[in-house]
Amino acid sequence: MRIMTAMTAIAASLALTACDQSAVNRTTDGRADGPPIPVAPPEEAVPPLSAQAFANTLAAGDAFEIATSRLAVDRAPTPSIKAFAQKMVDTHTASTDRLKKDAGTLTPAIKPDPALTAEQQKKLDALKALTGTAFEQGYIADQVAAHETALGIVRTYAENGDVPELKRFAVDAVQMVSEHLAEARRLATPTVGAI
Repeated sequence: MRIMTAMTAIAASLALTACDQSAVNRTTDGRADGPPIPVAPPEEAVPPLSAQAFANTLAAGDAFEIATSRLAVDRAPTPSIKAFAQKMVDTHTASTDRLKKDAGTLTPAIKPDPALTAEQQKKLDALKALTGTAFEQGYIADQVAAHETALGIVRTYAENGDVPELKRFAVDAVQMVSEHLAEARRLATPTVGAI
């Protein structure tokens, strides 16, 4: 019994020491150095949007991508940014067409609402006021942010969505949005605007 009690005390002591080691910065000789390191709380799962909200969010995202990219096709001085913008117009137009088709086959049918959010409209209006390098930098920054947001939405719905047809759409969209995001990030280098 005494051995069991001693082993329990040692195990508790080791557990407390391990907790202490992870919560405080230590110098090489083991002394505490600085304030405790904050431990991040576990991430909470974000619930997926409803089918209608998912369709609306994606439709508005596509509308934003198309509107800003049409501006870039007309205004961007850099050929690689013009080419990226045309690709965004083409693929997001196709994405909208597929979303409408897939959502329209549901019972009851869902009609995606492509109305821009207030934030999207604000970004579009700000972009319209820019030219040259400033326009390109604003456009690419908006593309990175929009695709990061879209990627989170389609991944969540692909994993947890409740409508199989839209879930398949989301699964397919993950790859497209990931590729667009990677390309936008490559264009968001200090050389944006170089001809």
